[in-house]
Amino acid sequence: MMSKAGAKFSEVKDILMKDVEFREEYERLKPRYEIVSQIIEERAKQNITQEELAFRVGTQKSNISRLESGTYNPSLDFLTKVAQSLGKEVQIVLK
Repeated sequence: MMSKAGAKFSEVKDILMKDVEFREEYERLKPRYEIVSQIIEERAKQNITQEELAFRVGTQKSNISRLESGTYNPSLDFLTKVAQSLGKEVQIVLK
């Protein structure tokens, strides 16, 4: 039987998390990627395209694409507009 080349993400992450610099950067970016994941999940659940979401928000499709790719650091106002366009609200919790 042939085995697949490569490694599981969880295994690679476990190795990388041992590096202090990596772990700090991962934790710093974690909230951004969590909200992006929620937006992508909700958009998929509602079966709407990036273009449709952009129309609802009143922005360009490229802005939604950049948001979902994680290459854009959105403002709270923009995230609020996106959430409202999906019938949701943004909640911030300080821990």
